Amino acid sequence: MALQVFTAVTGAAWESALVAALDRADHGVTVVRRCVDVSELLAAAATGTGAAALLSADLRRLDADAVARLAAAGVAAVGLVDPGDERGAARLQAWGVLHVLPADAAPEDIAEALRDAVAGGPPRGRDVADTRSALDGGARPLGPAEREGGEGIVVAVWGPTGAPGRTTVAVGLADEAARLGVETLLVDADVYGGVVAQVLGLLDESPGLAAAARRAATGGLDEAALRRLAWEVRPGLAVLTGLARAHRWPELRPSAVVQVLEEARRTAALTVVDCGFNLEEDEELSFDTAAPRRNGATLAVLETADVVLCVGGADPVALQRCIRALGDLRDVLPDVEPLLVVNQVRRGPVPGDPRREIAEALTRFAAREVDCFLPADRRATDAALGSGRTLAEAAPASALREELRALAARLTGVPVRAARRGRARAGRAAG
Repeated sequence: MALQVFTAVTGAAWESALVAALDRADHGVTVVRRCVDVSELLAAAATGTGAAALLSADLRRLDADAVARLAAAGVAAVGLVDPGDERGAARLQAWGVLHVLPADAAPEDIAEALRDAVAGGPPRGRDVADTRSALDGGARPLGPAEREGGEGIVVAVWGPTGAPGRTTVAVGLADEAARLGVETLLVDADVYGGVVAQVLGLLDESPGLAAAARRAATGGLDEAALRRLAWEVRPGLAVLTGLARAHRWPELRPSAVVQVLEEARRTAALTVVDCGFNLEEDEELSFDTAAPRRNGATLAVLETADVVLCVGGADPVALQRCIRALGDLRDVLPDVEPLLVVNQVRRGPVPGDPRREIAEALTRFAAREVDCFLPADRRATDAALGSGRTLAEAAPASALREELRALAARLTGVPVRAARRGRARAGRAAG
């Protein structure tokens, strides 16, 4: 049976000749619909009548989200660009189109690329170079904050509802990593209303992450653009601010957020992402077609991250929420193995030794060991929040700050003592 294909290369002078050539029986490809725009292409894909689509780089409103929706509908994408159009090829590849050929490729080469795309095989033949590498979902072991090839790592800070301190941990971790000499980017990806800018005293009403996601969706995001959109809090620490208003969540499309994080890997040695809490995927209850996913950005971050930190509280209610959240994460993203961070540890809410009791409860009910305990230090966190500064600036001797610094050293692979010696030498030299 011939492979059924859609085309969406409107305006290309070579379209008619290509369609006629592909329709020949000896190529094993049949064009079932010629679409004039992305909307028509997505509607055709939803009918299930085609298995692949030929796209041109200049198709109006084509972006990473449209390519992702094609994939969700079971339609593989193959891109065609004018001969020599390297920018168009790179744009398609950035959007997730792995198979890209010049428009003057032989019909048999295009048919072969269509079959490879449907089968999930790698590009070959006259494909333009594939610049994307496959994403390896799930958390990876702790290690230095730079991977092979010079790319940094992404750490997602996530946790259940109930304010367990996700933002406090994310900001503290990013700040301490930067103080250890690791170039760090802090990203506020909370779709229910990010507060990283307020915590750091940044007067910013234009969310940097949303702007970066828009650029990524159109293929215009690179290292220079990402650096322009991020606030430089101090040397070594930059911040992509988030959505101050929760109703703007549709601006953070999952595919675009993933592209922002991939560019962040090339920009900073460590990227710390403050995530939303919700993992629900209930859009199908309200829509009978493809629908925007409010929690899609959170799920995309967790799946893309190298390390996921699950931050839970240290009282009975917070522990129950944490146990349930870990079960939800296992159901939705079974390959993600988070590191468990218990925050706000103190005597009172839990009888006896709080660390021992909490560790035993989480081992018994969640089959998880606690990787890090963070002590409650309300005076230090109030001082930092009230002045719009980090813990290291507002309360450098805080016990909470010391634990966050140790966690940053563990994640980045930079010993705290080595960092202290380096600062001491610099001080002596300056003197």
